This record gives sequence, C-alpha cells and structure tokens, in this order.
Amino acid sequence: MRALRTAALITFATTTLALGACAQKGSPGWASNGHAANVPAATPNGPAVSCIPIAQIQQSQVRDDWTIDFRMAGNKWYRNTLPNRCGSLGFERAFSYETSLPQLCNVDIIRVFPSGGIPRGPLNACGLGQFQPVTLAKQAK
Repeated sequence: MRALRTAALITFATTTLALGACAQKGSPGWASNGHAANVPAATPNGPAVSCIPIAQIQQSQVRDDWTIDFRMAGNKWYRNTLPNRCGSLGFERAFSYETSLPQLCNVDIIRVFPSGGIPRGPLNACGLGQFQPVTLAKQAK
C-alpha cells in the first residue's frame, strides 16, 4: 500500500511539473510601474486576449502572487494579472494547470506547486486573468 501511495505521488509530481512551471513576486496589477522588485515594467502593445495557445508557450515567469509573464514563440510576451491574489505563488514560483483544450484561457485555474515537488496539503487554486501582450522593460543584470 505504501509503495502504491509513493508511486501515485511521484506520478502526480511528474505530471504536474510537465504541465507548467513559472517564477514570480508582488502585488496586484500588470501596470508598467512594477509593483515589486521582480515585476519588470511593461508596456501594453495590443488588446488583451482571453486565451493563448499552449503549444506556443516557451517560458513562464511568476513575478509575484498576482503576476505571471508568458514568453511565446517569436519572443512575444503576455502578462497575466490574476484577478485575485494567489497565496504563496510568488514564494513557490511554480504552478500547474490542466486543460482539455490546446490553449490556456482566463477561465482556467492554476494550482501552486510546492517546493520539492510533493504536495504537503491542498494546493492553492487560483483563476487566471486576461492575457495582455506587452513589451517588457529591459532589466539590469
């Protein structure tokens, strides 16, 4: 029984990591003024969209408990500002999602993925916002 439970946790962790991971920190809003040190300024460059194609997502960066930037094919960036704070997202800097569609949409739910890859209890479930195409400000290194 214990081996079965361990195998289930490993399968869950592997599946969740494969579904998506990110990095982030801060307070609400995608605004260009950057609400936290890890939220680079961004300038909108088009209308917000409800969905982005999963196959084109090359990277996601969790900036804080409110903000996730997605780098798409062609080096195009979309900023998603969550409508509500997603507790511990900025600390854990990783999330997973499940969808039966080939796109990630503002009606989808993400779950904070805990450090170490093994859930220690219920994961925070958080709704996504609109995907705003942006040009990110250059960050000093």
